[in-house]
Amino acid sequence: MKTNRLFLLLLTTMLFQVTHAQFRKYSNEFLNIGAGARGLAMGSSQVATVNDGTAGYWNPAGLVNIKDHPQVNLMHAEYFAGIGKYDYASIALPTANNKRTIGITGLRFAVDDIMNTLFLVEPDGSINYNNIQSFSSADYAFIFSFAQKLKEKANKNIDFGLNAKVIHRSVGKFAKAWGFGLDAGLQIKSKNWRFGIAARDITSTFNAWSFTFTEKEKEVLYLTNNEIPVKSTELTAPRLVLGIAREFKVGQKSSLLAEANIDLTFDGQRNTVISADPVSADPKLGLELNINNVFFLRGGINNFQKALYDGDTVNQKKVWIYQPSAGAGFKIQNFSVDYAFTNLANQTNPLFTHVFSLRFSLVGNKKETN
Repeated sequence: MKTNRLFLLLLTTMLFQVTHAQFRKYSNEFLNIGAGARGLAMGSSQVATVNDGTAGYWNPAGLVNIKDHPQVNLMHAEYFAGIGKYDYASIALPTANNKRTIGITGLRFAVDDIMNTLFLVEPDGSINYNNIQSFSSADYAFIFSFAQKLKEKANKNIDFGLNAKVIHRSVGKFAKAWGFGLDAGLQIKSKNWRFGIAARDITSTFNAWSFTFTEKEKEVLYLTNNEIPVKSTELTAPRLVLGIAREFKVGQKSSLLAEANIDLTFDGQRNTVISADPVSADPKLGLELNINNVFFLRGGINNFQKALYDGDTVNQKKVWIYQPSAGAGFKIQNFSVDYAFTNLANQTNPLFTHVFSLRFSLVGNKKETN
């Protein structure tokens, strides 16, 4: 009961932050990319059913489903023809009685080898390509998770989880930021139904930015009419994700899992299905066909938006677009390989990304159960 009161307190804190704080829209957006090819293939619908190490990202309550042995999850993806690189790694450590789990997650999204042309033009007006240097713009997140069972019965399970996350962002040697935030999650399983709540950035995650420029760099920025930034603080608004799922039997050895999530943001009006100020809602849908707990076929849809119609020369007609995804998985004992084929923009844009992820237990030969 103490954990229930803690979860209610955290939700109350989140609502207070929503009504009293000023937020920057799309702050720390790299934390919304996703984790694991399974979740990405299912349209990021994971809050109610995630049950592996990626739960540290989607919903920390799901970590208690990891039993007996530590579990490792790894993922790499590249975006925009390899310009942006996204890496994810996590380890989950269950306790001896399998009632609690500790997780550690690391995320990195970066664009490397960005050309620094501040000194491309010499004072006499000539161009000197030898003055071009490169730098990286990188975002890091380190998530420390704790999950435990609140109630365990034959027909009903209730699990709770909490995240503490540290954020570091850098733009070469010019700008750096450090931040901190909290997430909380709840999962309920009742027979074939599953429910999930993930409250992210419940204390309004902040980033404290600092900037470093030499006098020569400041001079170039001034002469080219560029504003020289100063120290600032960036706040990320709380986000609430609600999920519901149901599993259906398909024959003797197969099942179909269907999940729907709704992502509620509180940083003002967004281009989503329900668009209002201050709350906007973005639905997500995902399916997973489980064949003998060995082969998995997945599909999903999310990111519904209104956009200008490509064939409209006067830019007046708007149509609904969406982001489809599909994927597959293979599991043998304690080792799993998952694949996702996801579209970064919408159903008419060819910016597709191939995502692979691995999952394995560190010790033992016991067969895992989902």
